[in-house]
Amino acid sequence: MPHMNPLVPLFILLSLPLAAIGLVLYTDEGINPDLFYASVKTFVILGAIAVAMSFGAMKLSERSKH
Repeated sequence: MPHMNPLVPLFILLSLPLAAIGLVLYTDEGINPDLFYASVKTFVILGAIAVAMSFGAMKLSERSKH
């Protein structure tokens, strides 16, 4: 059974308040929608980078064990 990436529970934990904040920003009339979409894109890109780095570190540690 493959080990679960340790960032997955952390990512879920961080996503909940960020989703709530995003919902408030999205429904607020005074917020520019472009700003909301830019913040979502930034979060997704940084999340993907973090997952890729974690995956790479996991593979590197597996290789160094052998």
